[in-house]
Amino acid sequence: MKENGILVVVSGFAGAGKGTLMKKLLSGHDNYALSVSATSRSPRPGEQEGISYFYKTKEEFEGMIERDELLEHACYVGNYYGTPKKFVCDQLKAGKDVVLEIEIQGAMQIKKKFPEALLLFVMPPSAEILRNRLVGRGTETAEVIARRMKRASEESEGIEKYDFIVINDDADKCTDIMHNIIQSAKYMPLRQKEFIDKVRKELKEL
Repeated sequence: MKENGILVVVSGFAGAGKGTLMKKLLSGHDNYALSVSATSRSPRPGEQEGISYFYKTKEEFEGMIERDELLEHACYVGNYYGTPKKFVCDQLKAGKDVVLEIEIQGAMQIKKKFPEALLLFVMPPSAEILRNRLVGRGTETAEVIARRMKRASEESEGIEKYDFIVINDDADKCTDIMHNIIQSAKYMPLRQKEFIDKVRKELKEL
């Protein structure tokens, strides 16, 4: 039986360790593809077209919205960000499990257009550990950290809409858990409709 690729949406609070988990997941398994977002903002130093983002003008991005070429999109600080549908669908058809790292608003848009998407929410073991991780970065002011904690409190109200939570207390262990959840989720009936229909047809013919 051929295993189809599935779309995996990963969300979590800033500082929960999503980026680290994504790197470990992709470097440890060759069947994952990280979805590349499109944006209307200009490239930053070191960023590359097709790797960091697909860079579009504002007009090009709005054209993509009109033609329904995005799985989800949002506007932040005057710039558009979104997930190109073609890139994701091409990877899924190739049998890749596509991982998409976005926040709750985008995740809910994805779930509407792609009901079979698997939604994972990365959480820290505690709120105190989350704050300590943000402080430990040493890159943000106390004001920014306070804003991120407030944002995390707001985001925590939507966690129940996800399929699974993953508690990131140990990055290696957490990566293994994520991988096992994704591989197991492939065999849920809603993701095996084609196979179920095939067997039903065969049963009727016998």
